[in-house]
Amino acid sequence: RAAGAAIDRVHARMAEFVKAGRTEAQAGADIAAAILEEGHAEAAFVIVGSGPNGASPHHDVSDRVIEAGDVVVIDIGGPLPSGYNSDSTRTYAVGREPAIQVREAYAVLQHAQEQAVASVRPGVTAEKVDAVARRVITEAGLGERFIHRTGHGIGMDVHEEPYIVGGNARRLEPGMAFSVEPGVYLDGEWGARIEDIVVVTAGGAERL
Repeated sequence: RAAGAAIDRVHARMAEFVKAGRTEAQAGADIAAAILEEGHAEAAFVIVGSGPNGASPHHDVSDRVIEAGDVVVIDIGGPLPSGYNSDSTRTYAVGREPAIQVREAYAVLQHAQEQAVASVRPGVTAEKVDAVARRVITEAGLGERFIHRTGHGIGMDVHEEPYIVGGNARRLEPGMAFSVEPGVYLDGEWGARIEDIVVVTAGGAERL
């Protein structure tokens, strides 16, 4: 919970860092500093994927200049002094409203993420959560644009069991913590991802 709150504080400051005319690397350096300022022991990773770079899920930062109208994927996290890790992705529009097709696809993504989180409860398999997110995106005609697993466990490591992916029949148990992070990626154009960490509770999920 403390890690989730700390990374939320960084995202709340994003308008300070992500502006038209700045490079991804400039924004990323400021975000890394903010991660430390908001209580992390280190900035383990900072992804600033602007415009077409957002279509690469594992982009880092580059010297690309952020432009008005860009959609920008920000995926950030790191450990607190306690050793517990944060990991949160938000997608931002810079300078002006994005095009209608971007807004429509983002709405699908938001619905997929919400439905996947709502499916989390003890006894449900990890692959079922992945399937829920994938079904929403596929029914909207964007299935081929969702090119990675829905989530990964997190705790003292950023990536650990349980992996929220097709083929993982492991049943969820109270106390398990993992990401729910579907995405859509239009190669050469833009991408979007929404990532929250959830913890399985006795009756469902707590979104951190």
